[in-house]
Parts: sequence; C-alpha cells; structure tokens
Amino acid sequence: MHIILTPSAVTELQRLLQENSSAAGIRLKVEAGGCAGLTYKLEIVETPKPTESRIEIEGIPLYVNPDHALFLEGIEIDYPTGLAARGFVFRNPQAKSTCGCGNSFSI
Repeated sequence: MHIILTPSAVTELQRLLQENSSAAGIRLKVEAGGCAGLTYKLEIVETPKPTESRIEIEGIPLYVNPDHALFLEGIEIDYPTGLAARGFVFRNPQAKSTCGCGNSFSI
C-alpha cells in the first residue's frame, strides 16, 4: 500500500506519538459518514488489532485494516501550518467527490 506523509504531517504525528509514551503507532481508517459518504480517521493506537497491517513511513508506524486499503491507496496526508490551518488534510487521488470541509469523500 502506498501512503504519502508530508514533512509537516510527519512532524505532527511524531509529536503526538511522543506525547503518548504507550502508543504503538497511528491507526488510519475509513468510516461511513460525512457529507460525501466516507470519512478518514487517525487514532493513536496502544494495542494494534491482529488483523491490521503495519506500514512504517518515516519511522511512524501506521496500522490499517486491510479492508480499508482500497480506499487509502495513494493517499497523501498533510498537516498545514499557519493562520488558516485546520489540522490533518487528506488528498485522495481516487476520490470522485469530496465535501466542502475536505474530511469526507466518495469513491
């Protein structure tokens, strides 16, 4: 599976993991919801599920349910900084549509 983390996303994810010493990594998943039908979720993981795949990017362990891999292939995760920043931003080349807030999509 191909996932891209921008340098600013790497920095923020490293910070989050350092704040939680019991964290094993970050869970990246897709859930039903949002204006466009599906939403992205990032969660700190203390105990990964045995069914999850582990991917390491820039030293950050990411855990993904194999059923979600299809929706996440090629995704870029960014963490813009500045006055207009609003947290993690997901850019999915497979998305056929996204909502105005950019947090939900459809394929």
